[in-house]
Amino acid sequence: MTGTAGRGMGAARVVMVTGVCAAMIIGKLPPAVPALQRELGMTLMQAGWLLSLVQVASLSMGLFLGLASDRFGLRRSMLTGLSLMSLASLVGGFTESASVLLVLRAFEGLGFLLTSLSAPAVLRRLVPPERLTQVMGIWGAYVPFGTALAMLLGPAVILAGGWESWWWLIGLLCVLCLAAVWRWVPADPSRAIAQAGEGGLGSKLRLTLSSTGPWLLFLTFCVYAAQWMAVIGFLPTIYAQAGVTGWTLGVLMALVPAMNIFGNVAAGMLLHRGAQPGSLLIAGFVVMALGSWLAFVGLELSPAVRYGGMLLFSLVGGLVPGTLFALVPRLAPNTGLISTTVGWMLQGSSTGQFFGPLVAAWLSAQVGGWHWTWVATGACALAGCLLATRFGRLASGHPVRH
Repeated sequence: MTGTAGRGMGAARVVMVTGVCAAMIIGKLPPAVPALQRELGMTLMQAGWLLSLVQVASLSMGLFLGLASDRFGLRRSMLTGLSLMSLASLVGGFTESASVLLVLRAFEGLGFLLTSLSAPAVLRRLVPPERLTQVMGIWGAYVPFGTALAMLLGPAVILAGGWESWWWLIGLLCVLCLAAVWRWVPADPSRAIAQAGEGGLGSKLRLTLSSTGPWLLFLTFCVYAAQWMAVIGFLPTIYAQAGVTGWTLGVLMALVPAMNIFGNVAAGMLLHRGAQPGSLLIAGFVVMALGSWLAFVGLELSPAVRYGGMLLFSLVGGLVPGTLFALVPRLAPNTGLISTTVGWMLQGSSTGQFFGPLVAAWLSAQVGGWHWTWVATGACALAGCLLATRFGRLASGHPVRH
């Protein structure tokens, strides 16, 4: 039994590393935007589309793929997703057209979605029950972890070998993860696939979309993610325009998404100690509004203060996704629709990540700078606070289950 548990934990580590690698697909673009603008003549709006297109698959198919992955096979879905990301990134390094990169970015987004939707269910199957909470807590930070790693490594790789080398490196990492999942992650039990096929797809969709909880999760993650990607997506571009380049840029930019990891972990600890979910969400959104104001308002603030605003934005903002993931078991229509609810919540996240960079880029182009970005992010923060009051009423009197 101990040997079986050990093999399960080993496979779980492969899955978690794969999640971080998949998140690097999301994070690989921001450090490359200045180089793409310079070498391919990419406009700011095209860069906004490139940042957003990775979310198209989740934006349009997150809920459906969340239901279908179980029937198709979770491991098979991960392998398919990794194959798509590998191929799109490797081919992308050879292109000289911004339009082709846009198309390939959409395929990368589909691969990311297939991988990230399937991985949590695979972990639940692999990890012993007594360690599941710990492992899922670590998994919850895979996006900020992968984004921070991409922000750290990207500028140095691009400086040394061009943006093409950066694309090829990420593609190679995806290939290695593909081989590791194929080798060490066991196939789905046939019984699990058969059980996933029970019940009508339409009835599950109707129940999910007619319930208040999934919609609250969808909308709240949407307004959070819109701010997150609007700020993180253009961070390297903003600082490159200020003359910060190379390794210094990588370190400064990596610290911002890395701070989000601590916010996610803190949310779980605070909820476990009895904190109210609505209060945590409001705190996260209010501080995100303050942080973006400090970072972008354009007053006579020192670079250190403005950078501190970025760190504050990410750190306390991490309370939001950490709280939302913890609330999924409570707000799902029933226990059989937890994975479906997660898929719908991630679809809300992708909706925000799709529109956030586009709005930020459009606003910057209209006013001739980034100094009004805080208005857009502040509007999202206000909407998040209003939504948070509904969470308080739904969750009142019910402890959050872990």
